[in-house]
Amino acid sequence: MMISPKFTELVRALRCLPSVGAKTAQRMALQLIERDRIGAQHLADMIEQALGGIGRCKQCQALSETSMCTICADQTRNKSQLCIVESLTDWMAIEQSGAFQGYYFLLSGRLSPLDGIGPQEIGIEWLRLRLEDPAIEEVILATSATIEGEATANYLMTMMKDDQYHVTRLAQGVPMGGELEYLDGHTLALAMKSRRPITEG
Repeated sequence: MMISPKFTELVRALRCLPSVGAKTAQRMALQLIERDRIGAQHLADMIEQALGGIGRCKQCQALSETSMCTICADQTRNKSQLCIVESLTDWMAIEQSGAFQGYYFLLSGRLSPLDGIGPQEIGIEWLRLRLEDPAIEEVILATSATIEGEATANYLMTMMKDDQYHVTRLAQGVPMGGELEYLDGHTLALAMKSRRPITEG
């Protein structure tokens, strides 16, 4: 069966989305081209605008349309607390729980030496700059309870061992092997309120 090369390329492009396989991408492409061209054009316009208008917050590295995101620009938040998360989805999950009123720093993932992901790849140099803020008293390590998340937390602990921060981690409510983005708000709120000090050894 002859298929339009442009349609084939559209299907391939849609497969870049998470959990979208060949069949799903084909159905999506058919929906956009055959049944909803107006919606397809709107989607294309929104993607173009997002790519051109969304950057990174210079302070926390979250997505932002301005040099500083709304949370970092909010002077009513607790300046003494900095919560370090692995991703934007983790940041969103904690913020939506309503349990934290400090500031954030978003890593670009987590350490995974086997995959070639080291400190430079996750933005440690930007974190070091953020930690120079004298107002910070407590650093909360909100990494996932996975092997890579634990490795990232341990690396950050070692990095900050000579600094005068009170370093804590999320405690109750986060199961071993769990991903923060999939936890409900109540569980995240409990974990944030029950965070514990980190002791070496």
